[in-house]
Amino acid sequence: MTQSLRTIMPLVVGLAALECRGAPARATYHPVHREITITTLPLLTKEMAKIYPFLTREFAHGGLLDGKEIYAFEPSTVTVVEGDTIDFQFINPEDDLHSFVLAPDLSVTLPGLKATSARFVARRAGIYPFTCSIPAHLPSMWGQLVVLSPEAVATGAEQGRGAR
Repeated sequence: MTQSLRTIMPLVVGLAALECRGAPARATYHPVHREITITTLPLLTKEMAKIYPFLTREFAHGGLLDGKEIYAFEPSTVTVVEGDTIDFQFINPEDDLHSFVLAPDLSVTLPGLKATSARFVARRAGIYPFTCSIPAHLPSMWGQLVVLSPEAVATGAEQGRGAR
C-alpha cells in the first residue's frame, strides 16, 4: 500500500461508516391546542381629560384627538404554528365596544365589560394583521398573528439541539 493510500484510507472508512448510519431523523411538529388571552387596553380616552388636563384641548372640537380615542390590543403579536388550534379569550375591561377582525377568517364583537371566546385554526403560514373595526379606534388598535411553518419550527428545534 502506498503512503498516500495509507493516509486517506482511515478517512474513507470513517465517511463510509457515517453514510451507513443514515441521515439523522428529522424532528416533526405536531399541532397543539393553545389558549391565548388578548385584552383591549384604553391608552388615551376622553374620560382621561379629567385626570390629565392637557388632554382637554386635544379631545376638544378641532383637537388632535377630536372624535378619536386611542386603544390597543395586548399582546399585539401572537405567534403560533400552522395547524395549531387557538382558543382566544378576549377581555374588554371597559365600557366601549370593540371588535377583533382577523380578515377574512375571524370576526368577533367584543362588548364592553365582558370576556368573549372564539376558536381559530391557523391553516396557512404567514403574517396576518388583526384590527378593531371601529373607525375611531384605528389606526392604533391593531396587531398581527404570525403563523410559522412546521418545517421552520422543526429546523429550529434541530439547530437548538446541535448548539448544546
